[in-house]
Amino acid sequence: MKNAENTKGRVLLILSRIVVYCILIFLSIVCLFSFYMLIINATRSNAQLQAGFTLLPKNNFFVNLKNAWTDASINIPRGMLNSFFIAACSALLTTYFSALTAYGIHAYRFKLRKAAFYFIMAVMMIPPQVSAVGFIQMMYKLKLTNSYIPLILPSIAAPVVFFYMKQYLESVLPMEMVEAARMDGSNEFMTFNRIVLPIMKPALAVQMIFSFVSSWNNYFIPALLLDKAELKTVPIMIAQLRSADYSKFDMGKVYMFILLAILPVMVVYIILSKAIIKGVTAGSVKG
Repeated sequence: MKNAENTKGRVLLILSRIVVYCILIFLSIVCLFSFYMLIINATRSNAQLQAGFTLLPKNNFFVNLKNAWTDASINIPRGMLNSFFIAACSALLTTYFSALTAYGIHAYRFKLRKAAFYFIMAVMMIPPQVSAVGFIQMMYKLKLTNSYIPLILPSIAAPVVFFYMKQYLESVLPMEMVEAARMDGSNEFMTFNRIVLPIMKPALAVQMIFSFVSSWNNYFIPALLLDKAELKTVPIMIAQLRSADYSKFDMGKVYMFILLAILPVMVVYIILSKAIIKGVTAGSVKG
């Protein structure tokens, strides 16, 4: 009787695993299908794209690459360099100062500690679009249009990143380690930079890739602040290509530009993928 029950339990376990794996495979295919179609469309000419849908690549890849790279209306290498500079600086500032703020809230017991935490959480609830008009007006008054400062400096204040960092610190940072560093004569910044930051590497990697992608894909604020062609970012250039004259519109070139635009994000993700998995796993379990 027990053997029959054990056999039935094993069969049910195997069936449940098969169902879970099938669902995961299906979701993976759905997620990767758009990237696959982007690559396929980047190999097709404008006429082929107008003809309809296909799952097979064509032979127009290098033609589209040449047309996109040498387009007279946009400068793709400069645009990618601009976007990379803004995204990299924003990601570094966001992760470092959010981690520093989270460490201050986590490690210190001061009178307004809870009030500061709840204030940051309240700011997190405000959509960026609500403050965009006032922010743009302020930048015009300060004459900071056509500058990367308004696109990089505000990334220091990132409530969402702060919240993740604080939760992560509560999971992995024992206060005894901080107290021991203080007793050994380490000042607070040295303790943070040499002890706390190395412990937070997985969390830093997670938020760095998210911040990098968010800044790389940001179109709204840069489009309102950047007028000079040499300062424009990748999303602005893609929109500029799409708004071209219909008689000169080349969808193959647009798809190729989009493919080029996501390559740096994919490279950053591949480099940080192991740390991202560790960060998500460790940050999800509070010790």
